[in-house]
Amino acid sequence: MDDALKETLIATAHRAADAARPLTLASFRQADLATEDKGQGAFDPVTQADRDAETAIRAVLATARPDDAILGEELADSGGSSGLIWVIDPIDGTRGYISGTPTWGTLISVAEAEGPIFGLIDQPYIGERFAGGFGIARLDGPHGARALRCRTTATLAEATILTTFPEVGTSVEGAAFHALAQRCRLTRYGMDCYSYALLALGQVDLVVEAGLNAYDIQAPICVIEAAGGIVTDWRGGPAHQGGRVLAAANAQIHAAALGVLRDCADG
Repeated sequence: MDDALKETLIATAHRAADAARPLTLASFRQADLATEDKGQGAFDPVTQADRDAETAIRAVLATARPDDAILGEELADSGGSSGLIWVIDPIDGTRGYISGTPTWGTLISVAEAEGPIFGLIDQPYIGERFAGGFGIARLDGPHGARALRCRTTATLAEATILTTFPEVGTSVEGAAFHALAQRCRLTRYGMDCYSYALLALGQVDLVVEAGLNAYDIQAPICVIEAAGGIVTDWRGGPAHQGGRVLAAANAQIHAAALGVLRDCADG
Protein backbone atom coordinates (compact mmCIF):
# COMPACT_ATOMS: atom_id res chain seq x y z
CA MET A 1 0.00 0.00 0.00
CA ASP A 2 1.51 3.33 -1.02
CA ASP A 3 1.93 6.28 1.33
CA ALA A 4 -0.71 8.38 -0.42
CA LEU A 5 -3.39 5.77 0.21
CA LYS A 6 -2.31 5.39 3.82
CA GLU A 7 -2.61 9.15 4.34
CA THR A 8 -6.06 9.11 2.75
CA LEU A 9 -7.25 6.31 5.02
CA ILE A 10 -5.88 8.03 8.12
CA ALA A 11 -7.53 11.33 7.21
CA THR A 12 -10.82 9.61 6.41
CA ALA A 13 -10.88 7.80 9.75
CA HIS A 14 -10.33 11.06 11.60
CA ARG A 15 -13.02 12.87 9.62
CA ALA A 16 -15.44 10.06 10.38
CA ALA A 17 -14.67 10.25 14.10
CA ASP A 18 -15.06 14.04 13.99
CA ALA A 19 -18.48 13.63 12.39
CA ALA A 20 -19.67 11.22 15.10
CA ARG A 21 -18.47 13.24 18.10
CA PRO A 22 -21.18 15.94 18.28
CA LEU A 23 -23.93 13.38 17.78
CA THR A 24 -22.82 11.15 20.64
CA LEU A 25 -22.13 14.10 22.92
CA ALA A 26 -25.55 15.68 22.31
CA SER A 27 -27.35 12.86 24.14
CA PHE A 28 -24.74 11.86 26.69
CA ARG A 29 -25.87 12.36 30.29
CA GLN A 30 -29.27 13.63 29.19
CA ALA A 31 -32.07 12.69 31.57
CA ASP A 32 -34.57 12.06 28.77
CA LEU A 33 -32.35 9.70 26.76
CA ALA A 34 -34.57 7.07 25.12
CA THR A 35 -33.21 3.53 25.08
CA GLU A 36 -34.33 0.41 23.25
CA ASP A 37 -33.41 -3.15 24.13
CA LYS A 38 -32.25 -5.14 21.11
CA GLY A 39 -31.14 -8.15 23.17
CA GLN A 40 -32.56 -11.60 23.51
CA GLY A 41 -32.20 -12.28 27.20
CA ALA A 42 -29.46 -10.00 28.53
CA PHE A 43 -30.15 -6.27 28.31
CA ASP A 44 -28.52 -4.95 25.12
CA PRO A 45 -29.36 -1.25 24.74
CA VAL A 46 -29.26 0.96 21.68
CA THR A 47 -30.03 4.68 21.41
CA GLN A 48 -30.78 7.03 18.57
CA ALA A 49 -27.31 8.46 19.13
CA ASP A 50 -25.83 5.07 18.15
CA ARG A 51 -27.74 5.12 14.87
CA ASP A 52 -27.15 8.81 14.14
CA ALA A 53 -23.41 8.51 14.75
CA GLU A 54 -23.10 5.48 12.50
CA THR A 55 -25.10 7.28 9.80
CA ALA A 56 -22.71 10.24 10.01
CA ILE A 57 -19.65 7.98 9.80
CA ARG A 58 -21.08 6.20 6.78
CA ALA A 59 -21.78 9.53 5.07
CA VAL A 60 -18.11 10.47 5.39
CA LEU A 61 -17.06 7.09 4.01
CA ALA A 62 -19.54 7.29 1.13
CA THR A 63 -17.96 10.54 0.00
CA ALA A 64 -14.29 9.80 0.68
CA ARG A 65 -14.13 6.04 0.02
CA PRO A 66 -17.20 4.99 -2.02
CA ASP A 67 -15.61 1.74 -3.23
CA ASP A 68 -14.82 0.40 0.23
CA ALA A 69 -17.08 -2.03 2.09
CA ILE A 70 -18.58 -1.21 5.50
CA LEU A 71 -19.38 -3.40 8.50
CA GLY A 72 -21.14 -1.58 11.33
CA GLU A 73 -23.03 -2.55 14.44
CA GLU A 74 -26.31 -0.73 13.89
CA LEU A 75 -26.93 -0.54 10.13
CA ALA A 76 -26.80 -3.02 7.26
CA ASP A 77 -23.45 -4.08 5.83
CA SER A 78 -22.49 -2.61 2.47
CA GLY A 79 -20.23 -4.20 -0.10
CA GLY A 80 -17.28 -2.73 -1.94
CA SER A 81 -14.86 -3.40 -4.74
CA SER A 82 -11.58 -2.00 -3.36
CA GLY A 83 -10.64 -4.88 -1.08
CA LEU A 84 -10.84 -2.63 1.97
CA ILE A 85 -13.55 -2.74 4.63
CA TRP A 86 -14.38 -0.16 7.29
CA VAL A 87 -15.42 -1.71 10.59
CA ILE A 88 -17.27 0.69 12.88
CA ASP A 89 -18.97 0.75 16.25
CA PRO A 90 -20.52 4.19 16.77
CA ILE A 91 -20.86 3.76 20.55
CA ASP A 92 -18.95 0.84 21.95
CA GLY A 93 -20.20 0.55 25.53
CA THR A 94 -23.80 1.75 25.19
CA ARG A 95 -24.55 0.42 28.69
CA GLY A 96 -21.90 2.77 30.02
CA TYR A 97 -23.16 5.55 27.76
CA ILE A 98 -26.69 5.41 29.16
CA SER A 99 -25.27 5.19 32.70
CA GLY A 100 -23.19 8.35 32.28
CA THR A 101 -19.76 6.75 32.57
CA PRO A 102 -17.15 8.15 30.14
CA THR A 103 -15.73 4.73 29.26
CA TRP A 104 -17.61 4.25 25.97
CA GLY A 105 -16.08 5.23 22.67
CA THR A 106 -16.41 5.37 18.92
CA LEU A 107 -14.43 2.65 17.16
CA ILE A 108 -13.38 3.11 13.54
CA SER A 109 -10.98 0.88 11.66
CA VAL A 110 -10.11 -0.10 8.12
CA ALA A 111 -9.11 -3.64 7.23
CA GLU A 112 -7.75 -5.79 4.47
CA ALA A 113 -8.68 -9.46 4.09
CA GLU A 114 -6.03 -10.49 6.63
CA GLY A 115 -7.23 -8.09 9.31
CA PRO A 116 -7.32 -4.44 10.41
CA ILE A 117 -4.53 -2.08 9.39
CA PHE A 118 -5.48 1.27 10.98
CA GLY A 119 -7.85 2.17 13.78
CA LEU A 120 -9.12 4.81 16.17
CA ILE A 121 -10.58 4.64 19.68
CA ASP A 122 -12.29 7.99 20.22
CA GLN A 123 -13.67 9.08 23.62
CA PRO A 124 -15.57 12.29 22.86
CA TYR A 125 -16.49 13.37 26.40
CA ILE A 126 -12.93 13.23 27.69
CA GLY A 127 -11.70 14.45 24.32
CA GLU A 128 -9.16 11.69 23.84
CA ARG A 129 -8.41 9.96 20.55
CA PHE A 130 -6.13 6.93 20.34
CA ALA A 131 -4.75 6.06 16.89
CA GLY A 132 -2.78 3.05 15.74
CA GLY A 133 -1.39 1.71 12.49
CA PHE A 134 0.83 2.76 9.56
CA GLY A 135 3.62 3.61 11.98
CA ILE A 136 1.34 5.71 14.21
CA ALA A 137 0.79 4.99 17.92
CA ARG A 138 -0.55 8.21 19.34
CA LEU A 139 -2.92 9.77 21.85
CA ASP A 140 -4.30 13.25 21.23
CA GLY A 141 -6.29 14.80 24.06
CA PRO A 142 -6.86 17.79 26.31
CA HIS A 143 -3.38 17.42 27.81
CA GLY A 144 -1.67 17.35 24.44
CA ALA A 145 -0.26 14.56 22.31
CA ARG A 146 1.88 11.64 23.40
CA ALA A 147 3.15 8.37 22.01
CA LEU A 148 1.43 5.16 23.01
CA ARG A 149 3.54 2.38 24.48
CA CYS A 150 2.44 -0.74 26.33
CA ARG A 151 4.29 -1.49 29.53
CA THR A 152 6.76 -4.26 30.27
CA THR A 153 5.18 -6.04 33.24
CA ALA A 154 6.69 -9.53 33.27
CA THR A 155 4.59 -11.59 35.70
CA LEU A 156 0.91 -12.12 36.43
CA ALA A 157 1.55 -11.30 40.09
CA GLU A 158 2.42 -7.74 39.04
CA ALA A 159 -0.37 -7.37 36.47
CA THR A 160 -3.54 -5.30 36.31
CA ILE A 161 -6.32 -7.06 34.39
CA LEU A 162 -9.53 -5.55 33.03
CA THR A 163 -12.78 -6.86 31.63
CA THR A 164 -16.16 -5.24 31.03
CA PHE A 165 -18.54 -7.69 32.71
CA PRO A 166 -17.75 -9.74 35.86
CA GLU A 167 -19.52 -12.74 34.31
CA VAL A 168 -17.40 -12.32 31.12
CA GLY A 169 -19.37 -14.75 28.92
CA THR A 170 -20.47 -18.32 29.48
CA SER A 171 -19.94 -19.96 32.86
CA VAL A 172 -16.84 -21.71 31.48
CA GLU A 173 -15.44 -18.44 30.10
CA GLY A 174 -16.18 -16.66 33.36
CA ALA A 175 -14.42 -19.34 35.36
CA ALA A 176 -11.39 -19.08 33.07
CA PHE A 177 -11.23 -15.32 33.47
CA HIS A 178 -11.51 -15.48 37.25
CA ALA A 179 -8.84 -18.17 37.43
CA LEU A 180 -6.55 -15.75 35.60
CA ALA A 181 -7.63 -12.72 37.62
CA GLN A 182 -6.83 -14.53 40.88
CA ARG A 183 -3.22 -14.69 39.73
CA CYS A 184 -3.09 -10.94 39.00
CA ARG A 185 -2.48 -8.09 41.40
CA LEU A 186 -5.50 -5.96 40.51
CA THR A 187 -8.78 -6.56 38.67
CA ARG A 188 -11.07 -3.80 37.34
CA TYR A 189 -14.45 -4.03 35.62
CA GLY A 190 -16.74 -2.06 33.35
CA MET A 191 -14.33 -0.13 31.16
CA ASP A 192 -15.70 -1.08 27.70
CA CYS A 193 -13.38 -0.06 24.85
CA TYR A 194 -11.51 2.36 27.11
CA SER A 195 -9.78 -0.62 28.69
CA TYR A 196 -7.98 -1.30 25.41
CA ALA A 197 -6.95 2.35 25.21
CA LEU A 198 -5.50 2.12 28.72
CA LEU A 199 -3.53 -0.96 27.71
CA ALA A 200 -2.00 0.91 24.77
CA LEU A 201 -1.29 3.87 27.05
CA GLY A 202 0.77 1.70 29.39
CA GLN A 203 -1.62 1.89 32.35
CA VAL A 204 -2.74 -1.77 32.54
CA ASP A 205 -1.40 -5.13 31.42
CA LEU A 206 -4.25 -7.39 30.31
CA VAL A 207 -7.76 -7.10 28.88
CA VAL A 208 -9.77 -10.31 28.60
CA GLU A 209 -13.24 -10.58 27.08
CA ALA A 210 -15.52 -13.09 25.36
CA GLY A 211 -18.49 -12.93 23.00
CA LEU A 212 -17.13 -9.99 21.01
CA ASN A 213 -17.98 -9.05 17.43
CA ALA A 214 -15.54 -7.83 14.80
CA TYR A 215 -16.64 -4.23 15.29
CA ASP A 216 -15.82 -4.46 19.03
CA ILE A 217 -12.18 -5.40 18.58
CA GLN A 218 -10.68 -4.39 15.23
CA ALA A 219 -9.91 -0.78 16.12
CA PRO A 220 -8.46 -1.78 19.52
CA ILE A 221 -6.26 -4.36 17.80
CA CYS A 222 -4.72 -1.62 15.65
CA VAL A 223 -4.09 0.69 18.58
CA ILE A 224 -2.65 -1.97 20.89
CA GLU A 225 -0.41 -3.60 18.29
CA ALA A 226 0.91 -0.19 17.24
CA ALA A 227 1.82 0.42 20.89
CA GLY A 228 3.77 -2.85 21.09
CA GLY A 229 1.08 -5.08 22.57
CA ILE A 230 -0.43 -8.37 21.44
CA VAL A 231 -4.08 -9.29 20.74
CA THR A 232 -5.14 -12.87 20.10
CA ASP A 233 -7.97 -15.24 20.85
CA TRP A 234 -7.72 -17.53 23.87
CA ARG A 235 -5.76 -20.10 21.85
CA GLY A 236 -3.22 -17.64 20.50
CA GLY A 237 -4.83 -17.25 17.07
CA PRO A 238 -6.22 -14.21 15.26
CA ALA A 239 -8.88 -12.24 17.14
CA HIS A 240 -10.11 -9.77 14.53
CA GLN A 241 -13.39 -11.62 13.97
CA GLY A 242 -14.25 -11.35 17.67
CA GLY A 243 -15.14 -14.13 20.07
CA ARG A 244 -12.77 -14.72 22.99
CA VAL A 245 -10.10 -12.01 23.14
CA LEU A 246 -6.87 -11.68 25.10
CA ALA A 247 -5.05 -8.35 24.81
CA ALA A 248 -1.68 -8.13 26.51
CA ALA A 249 1.01 -5.53 26.99
CA ASN A 250 3.90 -7.73 25.86
CA ALA A 251 4.82 -11.24 24.80
CA GLN A 252 5.81 -12.45 28.26
CA ILE A 253 2.61 -11.48 30.04
CA HIS A 254 0.60 -12.69 27.04
CA ALA A 255 2.16 -16.14 27.24
CA ALA A 256 1.47 -16.39 30.97
CA ALA A 257 -2.16 -15.33 30.60
CA LEU A 258 -2.73 -17.50 27.56
CA GLY A 259 -1.60 -20.59 29.41
CA VAL A 260 -4.20 -20.04 32.14
CA LEU A 261 -7.06 -19.22 29.80
CA ARG A 262 -6.35 -22.08 27.43
CA ASP A 263 -6.14 -24.65 30.21
CA CYS A 264 -9.30 -23.44 31.99
CA ALA A 265 -11.49 -22.80 28.95
CA ASP A 266 -10.57 -26.05 27.22
CA GLY A 267 -10.32 -28.19 30.31
